[in-house]
Amino acid sequence: MIRTPVRTAAVSSLALLLLAAAPVLAASQPQLETTGDAAKPHPALLDPSLAVERAPDTFRVKLDTTKGDIVIRVHRDWAPHGADRFYNLVKIGYYDGARFYRVIQGFMAQVGFAADPPVSAAWSAARIPDDPVVKANTRGMVTFAQPASPNARTAQFFINYGDNSYLKEHGAFAPFGEVVSGMEVADALYSGYGEGAPSGRGPSQPRIAREGNAYLDAGFPKLDAIERATILPDEPDEEPAPER
Repeated sequence: MIRTPVRTAAVSSLALLLLAAAPVLAASQPQLETTGDAAKPHPALLDPSLAVERAPDTFRVKLDTTKGDIVIRVHRDWAPHGADRFYNLVKIGYYDGARFYRVIQGFMAQVGFAADPPVSAAWSAARIPDDPVVKANTRGMVTFAQPASPNARTAQFFINYGDNSYLKEHGAFAPFGEVVSGMEVADALYSGYGEGAPSGRGPSQPRIAREGNAYLDAGFPKLDAIERATILPDEPDEEPAPER
């Protein structure tokens, strides 16, 4: 079961939705197909044990999306396990081509299934420990989706649209970063499909895991995507004063 936040009229309640988890796919999935001109995929895409670097204390990630650029600053002290996982996934190109498959206006935009099913399968069991929740899920905060069982986060993350700070009261959904540029781009991500199946008419998570972008492109062609995610050098919060 994947526990993901859901907006309800009574925000004082737990307000968590239990969705069917994508099944763990067979470890014997075929290797990624590449063309003669394509760059060779990073080996860690199919072997998570190769992507365990410690992230810098702070760093930025640029998401080149189909709507424009979104820049996220990650703070490792907010959620060390989450920051390390995000750093490694971005560095190996995991999110390149991933679709924002669950976008709900005023609430959040979620992404995290790899474009290719073998990659999602490889990472489905690569779980990280829970982090204490030290920051609230306010607008612009970036957070990993929290599975129903403890210590089971993998690759799904979401950008908060509204003030979802009530989630902190329940000890789940630890933000690891914040959008520092391009929040208007995040707001513009296509949200017309609404909540995912079976609660809504949006994509089914188990089918995304099994079929990847082929399923999304055929049935949900308006979804926006991360075309490429890259690590950027961090910048100070304030520009230094010019020398006189």
